[in-house]
Amino acid sequence: MIAEEVWLIEPSGPLRGDVVVRGSKNGVSKHMVAAMLGDGESIIGNAPEVGEVGITAAMLEALGIHVEISGSEIRIARGAEIRPRVPDAFTGLNRIPILMLGPLLHLAGEAFVPLVGGDPIGRRPVNFHVEALRLMGAEVEVGDGGISAKAKRLNGARIELPYPSVGATETILMSAVLAEGKTVLKNAAMEPEVVELALFLQRMGARIELSPDRRIVIEGVEHLRGASTWLTGDRIEAFSYLAAGLVTGGEVRVHGCPQDRLVTAITTLARMGAEFDINDEYLCATAPPEGLRSAAVQTDTHPGFMTDWQTPLMVLFTQSQGMSVLHETVFENRLVYVPALQKMGCEIEVFDQCLGGPACRYHDTNARHSAVVRGVSKLRGADVTLPDIRAGFSAVLAAAVADGTSTLRGVHHIERGYHRPYEQFASLGLNIRRER
Repeated sequence: MIAEEVWLIEPSGPLRGDVVVRGSKNGVSKHMVAAMLGDGESIIGNAPEVGEVGITAAMLEALGIHVEISGSEIRIARGAEIRPRVPDAFTGLNRIPILMLGPLLHLAGEAFVPLVGGDPIGRRPVNFHVEALRLMGAEVEVGDGGISAKAKRLNGARIELPYPSVGATETILMSAVLAEGKTVLKNAAMEPEVVELALFLQRMGARIELSPDRRIVIEGVEHLRGASTWLTGDRIEAFSYLAAGLVTGGEVRVHGCPQDRLVTAITTLARMGAEFDINDEYLCATAPPEGLRSAAVQTDTHPGFMTDWQTPLMVLFTQSQGMSVLHETVFENRLVYVPALQKMGCEIEVFDQCLGGPACRYHDTNARHSAVVRGVSKLRGADVTLPDIRAGFSAVLAAAVADGTSTLRGVHHIERGYHRPYEQFASLGLNIRRER
């Protein structure tokens, strides 16, 4: 048996210093899949060193794609033979296999991908992906072990998503760029990472038109070429480190993520009383002497408040004055991390009602998707197990202001999604050490 690595954290005062964020976990893996479609080599720069990159690289290599990783640079090129089956060994590791269906249909005329996985934050059904591929002419079967698909040639189609799903939008983009004819996608996700993927495909020779009404028009082409790109800094990571500075009464300067990716987050923190220093080199936020104020925040699709921002925000709520409300509208089980924070003394109560905003699509379900947080909570060190990536980061923030030592288990979740988080926290002055 391999001994589990744990992090031991003791509060060490305000966190201060500089953090450089690289491209996002969500962005780099999708670019790696898109690179399958190019006739030549593609180069992805500013890639983060996260577990997700290694998992995706192993999948691609199993399909016959050459992947070379050197620091922050990833080079990808197709081999002479493409194997159309993602091995069962990748079942449940992440959400990437479903995105490979369209590219594999173009390259091999058939595909099999195992069941998808990812963090346990709520249902992320594959039916949007499957229905879109069927509309484009593919024969798709969903079985207990995975999804099989066949198509001599995908055709352009008119597709309207029931919900602006990021993953489904990316599947359609990567399936439509080499399809015959025009694809019109309505109610598309327009997150920065989706637009970044579309721009990469355009560099490869795709014809893509982005409209302001959540409509994307893709004109299929015969071939795509390899291309080079430089990933923009991760907005989730940037916000998380800003919150780390605020929650400990310190100041973290975040480099590498442009202001336009954090507009809503900056305004939200400013309403709570945070003061900002923003220039072309970095962003940083500081709390006023009297502390931050409470707030009511609702998550939403872009350009709303991002669902991945709410986990560090929840810890920030516990150290702000008064009662705060968080209403999650994107994933119904996103608050799965709350028990770990409660164990550390966070005064959080969750509800199945829509609080802090208008009724969302979970209003008539049993999903506990709203939280009321009382601040200022006195936190204590505890032994907690981390259920997912974002929950893991929030537990580090709570441990940084808790009274006593905290033991965090399941830290591999954090390392799957954040670039060298242990080293980053240590550089900011956190008293953190690894043990097995």
